[in-house]
Amino acid sequence: MEPTVLVDRRDGWRVLTLNRPDRLNAFTEEMHRALAAALAEIEADAGCRAVLLTGAGRGFCAGQDLNDRATSGQAPDLGATLDGLYNPLIRRLRALPKPVVCAVNGVAAGAGANIALACDIVLAARSAKFIQSFARIGLVPDSGGTHALPRLVGAARARGLALLAEPLPADKAADWGLIWKAVDDADLMAEAAALTAHLATQPTHGLALIKQALDASSGNSLDQQLDLERDLQRGAGQTADYAEGVRAFIEKRPAKFTGQA
Repeated sequence: MEPTVLVDRRDGWRVLTLNRPDRLNAFTEEMHRALAAALAEIEADAGCRAVLLTGAGRGFCAGQDLNDRATSGQAPDLGATLDGLYNPLIRRLRALPKPVVCAVNGVAAGAGANIALACDIVLAARSAKFIQSFARIGLVPDSGGTHALPRLVGAARARGLALLAEPLPADKAADWGLIWKAVDDADLMAEAAALTAHLATQPTHGLALIKQALDASSGNSLDQQLDLERDLQRGAGQTADYAEGVRAFIEKRPAKFTGQA
């Protein structure tokens, strides 16, 4: 039986591919477990300095596999599902101390859309669409959707996307600031791979501190954020990568970062 998440080890980075193409890579508990295990291994591997997440086949992820929700007439506890599966995944992606690139190769719907938005840099094929499909079945956007949407696209667009559940094409998603950029379908994986490979050569600890600062900013006052920047910068200034970056700048050569704290 094919694994539900494929792990491709590259030089300093990894590609994680959601691998249920016959179901548009919709999530099951098995896929959650496989992805959690892959991310845990990446967390523990100092040699892995960046991650690329994508989907097999013609779609990125259709969200939850509703066939996995079949019950004998008893309503499922969806809150328990979020607590046990989706929320830990979103928290892990946001807190991972290395950059995560997402290549959205087709439809990203429901939780699939919001898992993509939990990554650091999102590229999408021009044919891709983002759909907050929850309202179609009487549910609330989850997996961080109600947090990410208004911050990325503003209150009015967030409400429209959530309440109407209309597909948002990749080009418009980029124009609205929902994602980093839309690229031609044929170029998606090559561009995403080149970007991830580049990030794997950068000062990984410094990038982790940038993630930490940006994530904290929405809940901080200006004074709190200035204090956080001071504290993070103090630590960043003590790293070997900072010293190397300065030397390389003075010597007018490319820096050779190790990514270590």
